[in-house]
Amino acid sequence: MPERRCALTRAEDGTIRLAGPSTGPVFTRSVLEVAGAVLTWPVLGPTALPTAEIHDVGQAQQWLWAVYGERTAAAVDAVSVASGTPAAELTLPERPTALAESAARLALGHWAARWWPTSYLDGIPALEPDVLGLELAALTHECQQLLDESDESGESEGADLLEEHLAALAPLIRWRRSAAPPRQLDRVLRLIDDAADNAGLDGEALRHLRSTLEQDHKPTATPLDLAELFVRHKEFALAAGDRHTVTGRVVARGSGTNDWCRYPPGFVDAAEEAVSWTAYALGAGRRIEVEVVADIAAPASGVHLAAEVHVDSGPPTRVPLARRDDVWAGRADLDIPASTTPGIEVGVLLPGFDPGPAADDRAAREAVRALARHRLGVAAAPHDGEAAHLEPFLAEIAAAAAMEEDF
Repeated sequence: MPERRCALTRAEDGTIRLAGPSTGPVFTRSVLEVAGAVLTWPVLGPTALPTAEIHDVGQAQQWLWAVYGERTAAAVDAVSVASGTPAAELTLPERPTALAESAARLALGHWAARWWPTSYLDGIPALEPDVLGLELAALTHECQQLLDESDESGESEGADLLEEHLAALAPLIRWRRSAAPPRQLDRVLRLIDDAADNAGLDGEALRHLRSTLEQDHKPTATPLDLAELFVRHKEFALAAGDRHTVTGRVVARGSGTNDWCRYPPGFVDAAEEAVSWTAYALGAGRRIEVEVVADIAAPASGVHLAAEVHVDSGPPTRVPLARRDDVWAGRADLDIPASTTPGIEVGVLLPGFDPGPAADDRAAREAVRALARHRLGVAAAPHDGEAAHLEPFLAEIAAAAAMEEDF
């Protein structure tokens, strides 16, 4: 079996790190909290064994051997009790174990729930959250060995996902009865049934699932329209840029920075051009109007984004934005001398959520869009040679089938 070298180090605070540093923006990494550690995989590029930040070796020993092998588990134990700040080099198998592959897939599913670059402008459809949520519940149950057994948090997380996303269960059962269901669908449904049984969940939908799984699988000959199978957002009419209400001479206009880290998922279209602004001259004064294309699932009221406007690299001016149909829009007066042509930079954020100044991550965002398009392409024509942790999620298959209709 091919092997690779890996660094094992212990920091002064006792944290043990396995493998190299996690680089790149946060949206290029998939992360999974497990018993005694945090595991991280790169979303872009080849996926191998994860980087581990181990803060409780005793808890981590329940899964270390099953993910990295027995030699690594023993080496972690030895480093944890050694004096000073020891380091070691290990040889790891290149081919991940079954548990490592399931963990990588679960982490990638959580990444998709948070960072999938849904964009009307870029033609990247949203993933149905209930469909993705049920597959994550199934994967959480499959990865129980990784989770903290002392407080049953993993089982609770899986049960919460099941209860939150049960709306997709009946459509998934119908999909299973179709002429050509996805190859992993039956397994996902059986894991959901087992997870519900372990968590003591009951209800009509779950009883219907168990009854279906106990019967012989008889696919129907009637074609299944996936675009109509799941409840999906439709009739999203793009209106951004159509309704400037300020009257005055245009001084400057441009596109702003759309940093995905500065607002929660589901608020803003993920396209790079989603943020636009126009500066006007109103007599001797100057005013800026900002428009941001909303995500199709953006809240209609009660929450307000803000634009952050920098003039000539000066301190930021916050412009409150309100949802108006398919855009967030707002305006503010700017303190700019009439005789100058200012340099203006605009970004969008949710006050209180924003982690800090916008980062120059355009190339990484474009790489994530390319990844999403690639995965949708694979989902539209899956094949048996795809690695288990890379095969498309059910939500991706449904989204790929609906792309032509929506875009």
